[in-house]
Amino acid sequence: MNGAEALIQTLFKGGVRVCFANPGTSEMQLVAAIDKQDGMEAILGLFEGVVTGAADGYARMTDTPAATLLHLGPGLANGLANIHNARRAHTAMINIVGDHAVDHLKYDAPLTSNIVGVASPMSHWVRTSTSSSDLAVAGAEAVVASQIYPGQIATVVAPGDHAWTDGAMVAACEKIPDVPKARELDVLKAAAILGNKTRKSALFLGGRALREAALFQAGRVVAKTGARIICETINARWQRGAGRVTAERLPYFSEMAVEYLDGLEQIVFVGCKPPVAFFAYPGKESWISPKNAKLVELAKVSIDPEDALRRLADELDAPSLPANVQDETPTNFECGKLTRESAGIIISKLMPENAIVSDESGTSGGAAFRYSAGGPKHDWLMITGGAIGQGLPVAVGAAVACRDRKVIALQADGSGMYTVQALWTMARENLDILTIIMKNNSYGILNIELSRVGVTHPGPKALSLLDLSNPTLNWVSISEGLGVKAVRAETTDEFFEAVSQAMVSTGPRLIEAQLL
Repeated sequence: MNGAEALIQTLFKGGVRVCFANPGTSEMQLVAAIDKQDGMEAILGLFEGVVTGAADGYARMTDTPAATLLHLGPGLANGLANIHNARRAHTAMINIVGDHAVDHLKYDAPLTSNIVGVASPMSHWVRTSTSSSDLAVAGAEAVVASQIYPGQIATVVAPGDHAWTDGAMVAACEKIPDVPKARELDVLKAAAILGNKTRKSALFLGGRALREAALFQAGRVVAKTGARIICETINARWQRGAGRVTAERLPYFSEMAVEYLDGLEQIVFVGCKPPVAFFAYPGKESWISPKNAKLVELAKVSIDPEDALRRLADELDAPSLPANVQDETPTNFECGKLTRESAGIIISKLMPENAIVSDESGTSGGAAFRYSAGGPKHDWLMITGGAIGQGLPVAVGAAVACRDRKVIALQADGSGMYTVQALWTMARENLDILTIIMKNNSYGILNIELSRVGVTHPGPKALSLLDLSNPTLNWVSISEGLGVKAVRAETTDEFFEAVSQAMVSTGPRLIEAQLL
């Protein structure tokens, strides 16, 4: 058995069932080893950002890592933006990066680079194997490192000669560490302040505190204390919909967020840190929480939030049933030209039960998010690290993880072009994904940000850098060229018909939604 075969068998034995790949010459032994491993899927992405984003989406839905296979330092670098997003999502991911054979490195061939230096800023754990027999050991360590709760980025650098040399053996994976629990002292402290109903209080949630079971416990706390439930602006996986406990989403812009939290006197944080502004702006606050509020950390992101919230509810002698349960909210739209509002209402009306939404809709998707709150139960996945180009790849990974569920990719037109190759993978794997391009022919958020940083009279050169209308992107042609059926919708009737057809069909489809 060579080192590559030992590594892949070790990963499979450790629970890795999918490898999203964009390999090159230095990874050919690993490609052959995957081919021999029964039960492991191999899924090709035409760009490394698709590969790493798909691995992120897969892990968000399964809470287990997928592997990526990347070609040397430049290939890893191409995937770093979505590894950054995955890191911010606390995703479990194992990156296998091929390298030159050890004896070849001294020749400084064109693709030679400092792979560890490239990997380290976006990885929690990085290791280069030292021999063919050590390659599997590194893989076993990566399996464990990636699953340190709630999830970590583990990167293994695999020199080519370690992959092709015989004499290796499958390595055993150590036990995954238990999920840490909140300290009893922190539970008592949170109970003491929330029990004081004379002060305005909030539970502030993030991470896995936005899963259904944890939200249920948060709702019990609210039923006893009357506290608000607020959550981070951007979340990796939020389980929403009628019948689930709901939370208020903190506004994106800093001054709106400061106003939103104004008046709160005590905030208990579960699964996240106190919020800060996404960017610095002239004359605007970076720290969001009220300056005089008492801030208490019940459970940081590395602590089990469901357990912490249950113990908090029990300590408060909270009711067994929660408050803040989302009602079903019927919606109607006005016929005519398609707008953000009408598109959002139609999406929420036609979304099936148990759908998964990958949201990179930018400035055009707010209505879809608002109206879907009262729709069928679903999972909403967001762009956690702010590096655009995540939406389509995350949809790919989510669809691979949950082949029996409809995935809806709400995608802004500008950011969609970053990883448009994901459409090809959707077609190749026949993934049940409806991609809705929210088309406004511009980088909408950047037009807003230009004025927010103090640029009051931008000239034509500045505005041209935010404009996508010269030439206008033809998403129907782009999509069909990559193998995905597509239609254009400019009116509510056209959009309603296109979404309706997609919801009763399987396989990938794209709708170019031309917004007024």
